[in-house]
Amino acid sequence: MRFSVLASGSTGNSIYIETEEHAFLVDAGLSAKRMEQQLENIGRSMNNVDGILVTHEHSDHIKGIGVLARRYKVPIYANEKTWLAMNGLVGEIPMEQRFHFNMETNMSFGSLDIQSFAVSHDAADPMFYVFHEKDRKLALITDTGYVSDRMKGHIQGSDAFVFESNHDVGMLQMGRYPWSVKRRILSDVGHVSNEDAAVAMSEVVAQKETRIYLSHLSKDNNMKDLARMSVSQTLEACGIRSGEFVHLYDTDADKPTELVTV
Repeated sequence: MRFSVLASGSTGNSIYIETEEHAFLVDAGLSAKRMEQQLENIGRSMNNVDGILVTHEHSDHIKGIGVLARRYKVPIYANEKTWLAMNGLVGEIPMEQRFHFNMETNMSFGSLDIQSFAVSHDAADPMFYVFHEKDRKLALITDTGYVSDRMKGHIQGSDAFVFESNHDVGMLQMGRYPWSVKRRILSDVGHVSNEDAAVAMSEVVAQKETRIYLSHLSKDNNMKDLARMSVSQTLEACGIRSGEFVHLYDTDADKPTELVTV
């Protein structure tokens, strides 16, 4: 199983996952043209993609879905409430390309098993995914105000994580956002801070070689070095040494991460 974070942040989100048999996108939050460019940057194209899995209906996760669906006839997977929320946002998608992927269920595509799980965000019915192939596990979790014990149970012990580390609380509180936006980000249906992400990661990382991609970083209320330091210090305080067997990586909306094997 291989993957690349094509884009991550408030300007757009998308992750590419492939096996020898199948390839999927999780979200397509850039324009169709930018999605095509990002795939080209990792040596892939939409012609490789067997489906797009939707996490929720916010524009930074679905911006390119309608055009890509119509241009490439690619199947789109989302739960019922998310489909209803996307009506009018993605244009017409033929019924034969609309598939339901219900919350807290599993779907299999050859050797690849995909598990959906609920997160806490201000969307209709937001969910993220865990990918299993053979004995390898990739967990994706962003756009959640907190990481519950149930979420931790789903992602526990993954070989790679794409994990939200959205903001530094101090930077957010002192920043230029209006209080209503700050309150939303800090709420249980907002975004996870560096500190909370670090604590959650310390509880789900197993004692084995692990990749952690810090994702959905705020351009206004965070810095890559600050996020990495917060997570690294917390992991090391828990006896998990980053750089020894846990490796931290940055993500952004402009450049895809290297296509790597889980």
